[in-house]
Amino acid sequence: MLIDWLKLKLNPKRRSSLIWGASLGVAGLLYLKVWLPLTHIGIPCPFRELTGLYCPGCGATRAILSLLDLDVHQAYRYNPLIFILLPLFALYFIAHKKRLRIMSNGVMAVMLILTLAFGLLRNIPAYAWLAPAAGQF
Repeated sequence: MLIDWLKLKLNPKRRSSLIWGASLGVAGLLYLKVWLPLTHIGIPCPFRELTGLYCPGCGATRAILSLLDLDVHQAYRYNPLIFILLPLFALYFIAHKKRLRIMSNGVMAVMLILTLAFGLLRNIPAYAWLAPAAGQF
């Protein structure tokens, strides 16, 4: 059955990309669901280590772990920016594939502005609710 799957009528370059993508996905799942729970050794945020401030990505690993456990509420508490950027990235990808340059550039600019604003706001005491919730890692 596996051999029949590999004989799909894909050009070799596309087949290679598919295999690499699947391999990276499996490696990511193994890291998140096996390595982290066993060792509790995550990848520290260099920005947080150097400055003591939260970067826009702080809490993303915990958010992804919560999403894998189907706990959307907790994932949102760890990093709400992910829920805003994912649909925008999908829109950007579609616009880019259809060669809608103005729209794709506009969506990319909006994503950049949102990321920078989120990174700044989550470190202001009035917006402390944007900071990642205390978690297991």
